[in-house]
Amino acid sequence: MAKRIDVSGLSAYYGSAKAIEDISMTVEPRSVTAFIGPSGCGKSTFLRTLNRMHEVIPNAHVEGKVMLDDENLYASGVDPVAVRRTVGMVFQRPNPFPTMSIYDNVAAGLKLNGMRRKGDLDTLVEKSLKGANLWNEVKDRLNKPGAGLSGGQQQRLCIARAIAVEPQVLLMDEPCSALDPISTLAIEDLIGELKERFTIVIVTHNMQQAARVSDRTAFFNLAAVGQPGRLIEIDETERIFSNPSVQATEDYISGRFG
Repeated sequence: MAKRIDVSGLSAYYGSAKAIEDISMTVEPRSVTAFIGPSGCGKSTFLRTLNRMHEVIPNAHVEGKVMLDDENLYASGVDPVAVRRTVGMVFQRPNPFPTMSIYDNVAAGLKLNGMRRKGDLDTLVEKSLKGANLWNEVKDRLNKPGAGLSGGQQQRLCIARAIAVEPQVLLMDEPCSALDPISTLAIEDLIGELKERFTIVIVTHNMQQAARVSDRTAFFNLAAVGQPGRLIEIDETERIFSNPSVQATEDYISGRFG
């Protein structure tokens, strides 16, 4: 069962510098939530707090609470590695493991989780590649290097790798920014299919993409240069794009700033 995210009073720091401040929001299960806003306003930083990737950076830390249903992901004793299995991530640029085959790229997380039987691995690798709409393109070359695929195929391979371990939530940090329009459309179609199984949060600079793929949209902004990023408003995507409640949101969407 896909899970609900509930964030309250979250601030994130790089050393003593506060990057985002006092963010609270909920993300509904089996939905797509898009984060939009100008560069440098903390969208990707906030995204990384949702699976504790932020704290991988030296001296970075978080204040506040991220609940995944009834579990506080930042509670003492919670294993960050286990969090990242539950809350998977797809990055801006496709990053298949360069020395691994297509098959081994998808199977990597499964093997880390202790799965060793080839029959089980075969079944889940095929299921994951089908889930990423990539199986028919690669089924006859599973032993070829993942890095030999096109950019769009590599990104779908990374999605297959992420969903192979059956996360509850899938985070996507500008997953189409390095892709051509046809590959972008393929990823957007895939997002629409994946939300039947996963809770999806996506960062995008593409207003049209946010409007196409998301159920809800959150607008982030800076009060001033050098100030931490803040959540300005979050609402149903249709309302954000047609009748936002904050003037700054309308100004950004209409291209008057940002």
